[in-house]
Amino acid sequence: MCGISGIVGRSSVSHTLLESIRSLEYRGYDSCGVAIVNSDGLVIRKDVGAVEEVNGRLPLAAIDGEVGIAHTRWATHGEVTRANAHPHASCAEDFAIVHNGIIANYRHLREELVAEGHEFRSSTDTETAVHLIEKYYRPTGGSVEGAFCRALKRLEGSYAIAMVSVHEPDRIYCARFESPLLIGTTPDATFLGSDFNAFLGVTRSAIALDDGQYAILRAGSVTVKDIASGAPRSKPPFEIDWNVEAARKGGYPHFMLKEIHEQPQTVVRALEIDESAVEALADCIARHRRTYLVGAGTTYYVALMAQYYFSELAKIFVPVISSDEFRSLAHVDPDTLVLAISQSGETYDTLDAIRFARQHGAATATICNVMGSSLARLVDQAIIQGSGPEICVVSTKAALGQIAILLRVAGVLGRRRGEPDEVTRSLRELPDAIGQLLAERADEIQALARRHRHVGNWLFLGRGIYYPVALEAALKMKEVTYLHAEGMPAGFLKHGTLSLIDDSVATVILAPSKEEGALYTATIGNAEEVKARGGFLLGTLLEENPDVFDEHIVVPKAPRLVAPLLHLVALQLFTYFTGTALDRNVDRPRSLAKSVTVG
Repeated sequence: MCGISGIVGRSSVSHTLLESIRSLEYRGYDSCGVAIVNSDGLVIRKDVGAVEEVNGRLPLAAIDGEVGIAHTRWATHGEVTRANAHPHASCAEDFAIVHNGIIANYRHLREELVAEGHEFRSSTDTETAVHLIEKYYRPTGGSVEGAFCRALKRLEGSYAIAMVSVHEPDRIYCARFESPLLIGTTPDATFLGSDFNAFLGVTRSAIALDDGQYAILRAGSVTVKDIASGAPRSKPPFEIDWNVEAARKGGYPHFMLKEIHEQPQTVVRALEIDESAVEALADCIARHRRTYLVGAGTTYYVALMAQYYFSELAKIFVPVISSDEFRSLAHVDPDTLVLAISQSGETYDTLDAIRFARQHGAATATICNVMGSSLARLVDQAIIQGSGPEICVVSTKAALGQIAILLRVAGVLGRRRGEPDEVTRSLRELPDAIGQLLAERADEIQALARRHRHVGNWLFLGRGIYYPVALEAALKMKEVTYLHAEGMPAGFLKHGTLSLIDDSVATVILAPSKEEGALYTATIGNAEEVKARGGFLLGTLLEENPDVFDEHIVVPKAPRLVAPLLHLVALQLFTYFTGTALDRNVDRPRSLAKSVTVG
């Protein structure tokens, strides 16, 4: 959601900025722009549309200068217009800023500034910040740093802000509060980004700002200070363990397909995570009276899958709460552990849940894909899953890695109860089974998707752990096809949903192995209910097709614990191919963002 980039110390700064915001397109956006300081003053170019479209019209990469900031905007306050695109300039056009987040008190600030003679060109909350800086510049004796800090102290809400000024044309000022901001360092240039991908092609040395900190970026140097006190803070850089090749398509037509195909290695990496880290998380669960799992969107469904593993293997019930509802539902005290699941580590609602937990003395932990993220630095214990960069907006491989790690944790707790260790063997067999599915079933799944791309309504049904897998499959269908899709327990059919079944609705049934006994029998019974009412039935199966299904996807044999994950991968492929058959932008679906950093 929105992307920030900044560079100090490159002679071709506009070209590098353009490459930087291209690498941030996956976050979701509707407009983009750049602001560069040079001998002519402050040059701002921005417009509605994709980076390539805007660059073709303006162009963005043909501005001289060694200091600049850039932005990809995802609209929150104000419509999608050129005026509302970032960067935003002060009245005298001597300051320009870009901003992620929401300034909660912007209406009050705007009224104050308009009364004092400031003229606004947009309807965004962001523009109030640059006018505040302009307002305080002269009263602080012409100090850019003083004006910047004084303005920051007036802002309420969340923000990651970057600013350039003609008064100090050799530097960038930046700050964060509850919105991610990272700095990339090299000996002769300094980079800024809302995530690592903004500068991963140039440097893997990074500094992560904490809430309430600001930084002054010069060529080859970074100064970090507290916003409240102005006191300097030591922030040694750390090394990013991703590489730029991992963030490229590698010959695949879309990142989504590439990341689906990376899932065998994702499971291998989940198995390579040090056993001591998994044991430590299991210890934390064991010594707390209550553990909550929290996530949002896909990670909420990951948590629901884990709930079944904890119940079966560890014989404990772990409540799962969507991050945005955590404050309303959770009872948190020092005998509580809150375990957050996140791909980006920057999801606003998940961070809010963890902050709430910490305020009430709870222990906190995360399984997260991004080292140095806000969440990883906020919790008491973090497992960085090592799935590599996930560029597609919809999560596939990161989700599978999280499930594998949670299964390992549940397995540790199960072994302590004397349960046999099925987990390690099951996970070791999973990569080959996924590889077999991808190699042997992709063509037939693609053909199936093409045949049924005209269907406008989909139901995904499952029982047991196949229920949250069905929820996640329905979410993927919604995300990448823009079709109506709904996931639910198969047992819900007779409680209202059967009234929807006709020839305009297709139903996907996730059928377990016949060895599952009652679970299999009940699931096939639900399939018969749909069939009896003339509904089209697609089955994902571990055996040959029972007569009840009109069409089917047979997934490879796998151990019982991980068999549901093969259904998950098969339906990822099915939704991917349905999306491409409908000519959707599967990597960047409309209106969606990779990291939802505002509430």
